[in-house]
Amino acid sequence: MPFSELIGYLAATLTTCSFVPQAWHTFRTRDVSGISLGMYSVFTAGVALWLAYGLALGAWPIVIANAITLMLASAILGMKLLYGARRGG
Repeated sequence: MPFSELIGYLAATLTTCSFVPQAWHTFRTRDVSGISLGMYSVFTAGVALWLAYGLALGAWPIVIANAITLMLASAILGMKLLYGARRGG
């Protein structure tokens, strides 16, 4: 594996893993008060586009990282919509 690809996988792993604590905390506490709906909406759309870009290039570090990040960000966004609506915000 080329060194540049190794760097890509490492960067993808670190940035993707950074969403796990937020998703877990939100799922566990159902507290979405500190989450911006606008930010997560735009971010999730951006990640979906990065995933499409990675697929178009056949760049697996980009594809794998963004597929996982899209799932995590979508889960957080979904919880914001679900739990935020229940609490009026």
